[in-house]
Amino acid sequence: MNNASIRNEAKVDPNAVEKKVSVPKSAADIQRWKVEKLMRNPDKPAYIPAPKKEWKPKAAPEFVRDVMGSSAGAGSGEFHVYRHIRRREYNRQAYLNKQEKKHKLDEEYQKKREENKIAAEEATAKKRAKRLRRKKKMQAIQKKGEKNNSKDQDDSGKSSENEDEQNQECSLEKVESANSQ
Repeated sequence: MNNASIRNEAKVDPNAVEKKVSVPKSAADIQRWKVEKLMRNPDKPAYIPAPKKEWKPKAAPEFVRDVMGSSAGAGSGEFHVYRHIRRREYNRQAYLNKQEKKHKLDEEYQKKREENKIAAEEATAKKRAKRLRRKKKMQAIQKKGEKNNSKDQDDSGKSSENEDEQNQECSLEKVESANSQ
């Protein structure tokens, strides 16, 4: 025999990275791993499944043939056919009622939303008008004060300082009284 011996060993790839095996402990771990997997290759598009279509019952049959129901003379198989058609019709009626209720709730919500929007716009307009009135009052007070200051400066320098303080106190009192209204 040759000196070659049979080696029964697994090949080890020197470039391979050892993978850690871990067991998920919570739903957060699973979600974290999924996000990490997506972020390993951000160029690869993520699969987002389309939303499921809403269940819709079959249309009501225009004509149901040979259905006797549970009345006398019906064969042994007729009752089951009747029961199936009846169950399907009840499901269809329940679906229609559910759709009508959903539509009604949507309309009420939209109506309430519009009412809230109108009320908010009215309140905003009212506050805006109040701010503008207050701003005009302050501008009028400032103009009045400037006129008084220019007259007082011509008359006397010292007395105008006292009057300026008094005018400022009066203007502050007027602003405070306007704010309280």
